[in-house]
Amino acid sequence: MSIANILFGTIIENSTITGASFMIATLCSLAIGIFIGFMYTIKNTYSKSYIITLALLPAIVQMVIMLVNGNLGAGVAVAGTFSLVRFRSAPGSGKEITSIFLAMAAGLATGMGYVGIAALFVVIITLANLILSSSGFGSGAKEEKTVKITVPEGLDFEGIFDDIFARYTTKAELLEVRTTGMGSLYKLSYSIIMRSKASTKGMIDEMRQRNGNLEICCSRPVAIKSDEL
Repeated sequence: MSIANILFGTIIENSTITGASFMIATLCSLAIGIFIGFMYTIKNTYSKSYIITLALLPAIVQMVIMLVNGNLGAGVAVAGTFSLVRFRSAPGSGKEITSIFLAMAAGLATGMGYVGIAALFVVIITLANLILSSSGFGSGAKEEKTVKITVPEGLDFEGIFDDIFARYTTKAELLEVRTTGMGSLYKLSYSIIMRSKASTKGMIDEMRQRNGNLEICCSRPVAIKSDEL
């Protein structure tokens, strides 16, 4: 048997799952999942539960694909079951989502018996991810931030911070105005992009002089999950 057949061939012949093919696929899925989890620990912050999830996910997806095994009715039933699941965890980063999709893709491949393709694909993608993360690729993009400013009820906030934003940011857009503290305070939410080498502390210090030294928060934008999901 040639190397090409080993890498790109399937261990499941005639759509028949044997004990040997099941064990080989499961062990390969676990090994691939552990490799994905290990590679994610390099230069990333993570939790133990997330790494365990990455390690087990390919084997779980592989089992689902093996059970479906080309059966259209079973595939529709599985899709319907997963559609009932509501995910209410905190929004993940791009790297977390990429790793989850990579683990699922590996499980899909091993579930169809293409363990060589799954292993080769995972190695290529994880190495590419590591190289891109270590390089300056994409680092030139300007990051949006959210600034929340609390102002007293009697302060006319219309345009009061415009000159400050002009000095420290390239973009400043008022997103939301809402009352707080039983209507005695306003909370303004801005989306901003800081200028190169601009001081966030200097900007906040100038804002404090105008809002009566009330609370000011500067952070990355956070996705809000709807309760209607």
